[in-house]
Amino acid sequence: MGKRVRKKELREKKRIAKERVETLFTLAERVFPYSPELANRYVEIALAVQQKAKIKLPRKWKRRYCKKCHSFLVPGKNARVRLRSKPYPHVVIKCLNCGHIMRYPYLREKRREKKSD
Repeated sequence: MGKRVRKKELREKKRIAKERVETLFTLAERVFPYSPELANRYVEIALAVQQKAKIKLPRKWKRRYCKKCHSFLVPGKNARVRLRSKPYPHVVIKCLNCGHIMRYPYLREKRREKKSD
């Protein structure tokens, strides 16, 4: 009986943590034009909640903050986004606060487009 209750509590904690992370990233997105420092703080809190609850960040939020300085990234404001095709197709995001470069492949998406044509 005890294991069921613990598992249910753990599931509930993870659900609450996911909601909080989603809320914090949404707030960071809204508040960034007025206060980038506050947006960065929201990202730090969201990452702390995510690590404590051991949950995965959704891809849409995982690519919106710098892995080095934990600042919220907005293309054109504090991030540079470029598409590169060599040596493999990838997106290059450069944080303009700390200079950190992140690369994300988009080969899978390109292959799916070719198959559907």
